[in-house]
Amino acid sequence: MNRRSKLVDRFRACPKDFTWKELVKVLEGFGYTEVTGGKTGGSRRRFIHPDAASLSLHKPHPGTILKLYALEAVLQHLKDEGLL
Repeated sequence: MNRRSKLVDRFRACPKDFTWKELVKVLEGFGYTEVTGGKTGGSRRRFIHPDAASLSLHKPHPGTILKLYALEAVLQHLKDEGLL
């Protein structure tokens, strides 16, 4: 197993300590590109994929740990798009 597949397996388990950086790596591995919301976007981030629907999330702050509902939403999105 390489690092990416280990990270995807960790992501699928929905751990309570999954970080924003780890999520970005997972999504980039599936072909998504992170886009900020512009000057007034704040913590909103959009992930664009050339062949799938885009995904909008809020970057966690002040910490970097993602909430469980956000992980589950991303997991469901990837399953719906047939990427997982």
